[in-house]
Amino acid sequence: MASSCSALSANLRTLPNPSFPRSPLLRIPLTPRFFAVNHGFSSLRLNSSSSSYSCRRTKASMAEIVTPKSKGKVVVFDSEEDLSVSLAEYAADLATKISREKGSFTVVFSGGSLVKSLRKLVEKPYIDSVDWSKWHVFWVDERVVPKDHPDSNYLLAYNEFLSKVPIPASNVYAISDALSAEGAANDYETCLKHLVKTKILDQSQTNGFPKFDLMLMGMGPDGHIASLFPGHSLVEENKKWVAFIEDSPKPPPKRISFTFPVINSSANIALVVAGGSKASAVYSALADVSNSEVLPVQLVEPEGELAWFLDKDAASKL
Repeated sequence: MASSCSALSANLRTLPNPSFPRSPLLRIPLTPRFFAVNHGFSSLRLNSSSSSYSCRRTKASMAEIVTPKSKGKVVVFDSEEDLSVSLAEYAADLATKISREKGSFTVVFSGGSLVKSLRKLVEKPYIDSVDWSKWHVFWVDERVVPKDHPDSNYLLAYNEFLSKVPIPASNVYAISDALSAEGAANDYETCLKHLVKTKILDQSQTNGFPKFDLMLMGMGPDGHIASLFPGHSLVEENKKWVAFIEDSPKPPPKRISFTFPVINSSANIALVVAGGSKASAVYSALADVSNSEVLPVQLVEPEGELAWFLDKDAASKL
């Protein structure tokens, strides 16, 4: 098992410029100086008996919607900018708390707009106050393409985040892009099992699956999360930790993905959703309605805490 994890670390690449030359080890430089902006908020609560809204305004950037506890905490922001500010504070506070308690912080990224929403973390005060040496970074799903390919979730995370913070290269766990989709999934699962054995990763006492400290995920307009798409058999997988898909309805077709048992074993999950194209799926997930089709996002029910970060366009149908 240890050899698989070593191979993963050795397979990371330095991406210093647009030509993306290959290198045996990812090197992450220290960040230049940035600044952060503070924003206020308002409170918005849903009256469950009448399905109407009552609003207590303080400032104008944030509103909280009260939903059944099983659906998590739902906060709506006036803009994606306000959302990003709050997400940075949430992630930084959680990382500091958990790092002090256990000496490490395991965080999982997805692709798409999620990583861009973390941009405030590489600005002050977080760039200087977060103990980045404690972070261990994983991916909830990945496209089986070279790491310097435009479709790579790793490349997106590197360009937008990893290249700007001093997380040790050995703490960044990317898939092996030299393998097939099935091989990459098996290799990644082997690595996770090794990290559980060596106590880098916690393990759920309920089901034995790995228990990540924080899983940061976006959602597609069709309600898919990770590479778990509506109507696909992979949604039903409950044995494997990491599965592969070769017929993704969204290109590229070959991917690996954490399965729902792993996702739902998390101590904390943040679903970060912005844009009006996702409003219908948000409504299906959070409104008190019954649908004939259950979307993958509706199956997110972590052992720990679930938090929704929505901009007002994504929440427009609530």
